[in-house]
Amino acid sequence: MIERLLMAFLVGGVICAIGQILMDKTKLTPARILTFYVVAGVILGALGIYQPLVDAAGAGASVPLLGFGNTIAEGVRDSVQKDGALGIFTGALTSAAAGITAALIFSFAAAAVTKSADKA
Repeated sequence: MIERLLMAFLVGGVICAIGQILMDKTKLTPARILTFYVVAGVILGALGIYQPLVDAAGAGASVPLLGFGNTIAEGVRDSVQKDGALGIFTGALTSAAAGITAALIFSFAAAAVTKSADKA
């Protein structure tokens, strides 16, 4: 149990550290780095490379944006096997629907209970 928690912490920390290094050492914007992470997750998931990391590190690998990309790749792969070429268009949203819905609901709730301020 403690080994799995440690692995999740280490993998998640390495993913975050790489993002921080990219922000500090390159001219990449945070939005481009986030996009890079999602695309990298899709590619690694499509190649079957990312799932063993998720199996070993649990939430340390599935919660970051790489995990979101991996979820999209899995959804597309499963939908293509089930529905054929139409699965290319439906699989990503079907597999990621719960995460997208949660993000929208929590974003709305945060906006409802906070007050925006003018930027100086």
